[in-house]
Amino acid sequence: MPLIPKLTEKLQRHPKRIVFAEGADPRVLQAARQWVTRRMGAPILLGDRAAIKDAAAKLDINLQGMRVIEPERSEDFPTFVGQLEQLRRIKGIKAAEAAEALKDTGYFATMMVATGQADALVSGSTTSAASALRPIFQIIPRLPGVDHASSLMVLDFDEKKVGSEGSLFLSDCGVIPEPTAEQLADIALSTAQIAKHLTNETPRVAMLSYASKSQSNHPALVKVRHATELARAKAKSLLLEIEIDGELQVDAALDQVVAQTKKVNSSVAGRANVLIFPDLNSGNIAFKLVQLLAGANTFGQILTGLSKPAAEISRGASAHDVFGAAAIVAVQAIDRRLLYGTA
Repeated sequence: MPLIPKLTEKLQRHPKRIVFAEGADPRVLQAARQWVTRRMGAPILLGDRAAIKDAAAKLDINLQGMRVIEPERSEDFPTFVGQLEQLRRIKGIKAAEAAEALKDTGYFATMMVATGQADALVSGSTTSAASALRPIFQIIPRLPGVDHASSLMVLDFDEKKVGSEGSLFLSDCGVIPEPTAEQLADIALSTAQIAKHLTNETPRVAMLSYASKSQSNHPALVKVRHATELARAKAKSLLLEIEIDGELQVDAALDQVVAQTKKVNSSVAGRANVLIFPDLNSGNIAFKLVQLLAGANTFGQILTGLSKPAAEISRGASAHDVFGAAAIVAVQAIDRRLLYGTA
């Protein structure tokens, strides 16, 4: 079974409140309707109430079961202004600037999640990635021990048996252009922990490069080797059950026959379910190629390393993509003990 139907079942047992920053977007409305119909929790739509109702009417979408909030008219607006002013006081933000920022639904959605009024957020369907990411990175703190936040894409194949029963977790595909070895190590562990939470499988992390176990000392390969060592050491110190190998070419990471031919022997080679790219160029190009040419379902960007679940979706996302990203971040908000009966 593909990943999203599995997550849907989990949310039917443990419903969550998902806030959509662009509530009038047709794709968001369609995804929110599915959320209600499948009894996965309560969607929260932000934006102009009249615009949301008009857009829903044009699509013949019933808004019953959804909460619609106009940020400036919300009773929480003054409280959020004070809280945002406190959060950003180190940057010298004043109350008037905080109030202006919170008119932006991305900021208001992030404050809802930060204060526990929503469990997870989805934004970016009508705005640039930078605009969608800014409030999330400004407001939501990183997890303890994480120095660098990033993002991942989930590739979900209906038939192809790769990764975790057809699901692959690719990172970083949207945040850090030229990650250092230290950043790559953080990206690897953060991505692995999300993969574990969603699938309950041991993460098998491949640190990707253009060569597999090469003798070359090219700086690009040295960086990946160093990142692999750092990630292993950090995982060990944190008692994380994660298998990590690098540097690996992507075919050696995913195909056991290729891995054997190239004499790459490890628990990861040929069986990887988490792919860590050496830079943003390669990660972004790779997932878009697979999406367009192989027809894979793609969901994200799912932000990693943060203490609250959030997704920044593409302006080119479909309603199915929006729904899938929402399901992923909402399941992140479910306590692992409820999901699997373990800590």
